[in-house]
Amino acid sequence: MGKSDLQGESRSSRRERLAKLREATLHRKVLAHPAFNGRWTRRHWAHASVFATLGMLVAALVPGFSAPTTPVVAHPGTTTLALALPALPLARHPRASDSWQMVTVQRGQNLAALFDELGIPATTLHRLLQQPDTKQALTHLKPGAELAFDLPTDGQLRTLRYDRDDTHRVELSLAGDQVQQKVIERPTETRTVVLSGTVGRSLYRSARKLGLPAKAIDTLTDEIFKYDIDFNDDVGANDRFSVVVDQYWRDGELVGTGPVQAATFTVHGKLYSGFRFEHDGKTEYYTADGRPLKRSFIRMPIPYARLTSTFGNRFHPILGRMRMHEGVDFAASTGTPIQAAGDARVQFVGDKGGYGHVVILDHGRGYTTLYGHMSRFAKIHVGERIAQGTVIGYVGMTGLATGPHLHYEFRVNGVHRNPLSVTMPPPEPLQGTALVAFRAQTTTALAKIRRVEDVIYADAGTPPKANKKA
Repeated sequence: MGKSDLQGESRSSRRERLAKLREATLHRKVLAHPAFNGRWTRRHWAHASVFATLGMLVAALVPGFSAPTTPVVAHPGTTTLALALPALPLARHPRASDSWQMVTVQRGQNLAALFDELGIPATTLHRLLQQPDTKQALTHLKPGAELAFDLPTDGQLRTLRYDRDDTHRVELSLAGDQVQQKVIERPTETRTVVLSGTVGRSLYRSARKLGLPAKAIDTLTDEIFKYDIDFNDDVGANDRFSVVVDQYWRDGELVGTGPVQAATFTVHGKLYSGFRFEHDGKTEYYTADGRPLKRSFIRMPIPYARLTSTFGNRFHPILGRMRMHEGVDFAASTGTPIQAAGDARVQFVGDKGGYGHVVILDHGRGYTTLYGHMSRFAKIHVGERIAQGTVIGYVGMTGLATGPHLHYEFRVNGVHRNPLSVTMPPPEPLQGTALVAFRAQTTTALAKIRRVEDVIYADAGTPPKANKKA
């Protein structure tokens, strides 16, 4: 057999061997995976679940790649959250054509700073300040004042508007190099109202809640009722008050409150009243029968002072012997203000031996008062007329004194009287035409108070009758 025959035979045998190997391999696969005989095994179920899961994933993912994206529509119940953004400088605020911008002056802020923040040139500010009365009004701006700027889209100031007072508004319009000033009157409506309430935990807090300003509350406690009511000890939570005041409204906004016109205060069922009335060019508060509420004299020239020595014979701590004490002593720290006990003319200011620095006041009708041991005098001079409550000096210990205090004397026609027990002269009541005018005025005010109280305090029973002394 030749070489070629051997090679042909070897190729032939190799093909046969490969065929046999392929047949054997197929036979083994058939044996490994026998034909389905109609019964599901555990392996069949596992394969089926895997293929089902893969099928669902393919069905879900493939359409998503091909289908167009659908915009998301918010559900009606969706909640929108607004996020606060940093405040823009005034000059960067978006402006609509012919828009007005309101600016409130802050503490420490001046007009130049406002104009700079709005991007308005300093030359424009200089032109505005050349107008009559404008410089005074705009260079003394108080915190809380409001200014209005008409700034079109080009950012050039067209008009500046500000309130000169409660009833007048000023507009400064710029046209080229010209500035035109226009004053607009703002009418104010006056409403007479009755503010009524109970004291509660605090008279001040209750009255403020009703809208009564602090100044009016001070009028109640320090002027109208201070002689009859001790607001520290006498007043209870259920005691009530009513106040008649004029309120000033503009454009639906309360812009001010006038002085107390009339007031009543009920303390433990006892009614006190006071009415404002002008007589002989002087405004005071009177009782319902026309007698001034202000007493001719106050008992203590130093409010809330401590009485340390009474009127009468006593052992003098410095002289070392019994001596008539012709006044009373009130202890207070050095520098405490001393008030005039009543309306008077200043009779003496200076030194008087053991009295030290002294002031003597002449109240007329034979009444005089003396104030001793002062540390210094107030700005008063002999012959000057002063009102009750005027500060005339300050507590000290000049003269014969062992400590800072006020020595206070009360004299009637030169005779010393005990200031704490002497019967003070009653104030003169209104008479004649003044009394007629007063009654006409107070009747209206009292009727308003009673109407309001009848509504508010209907469950409290019949309001008590006015006390004639009040």
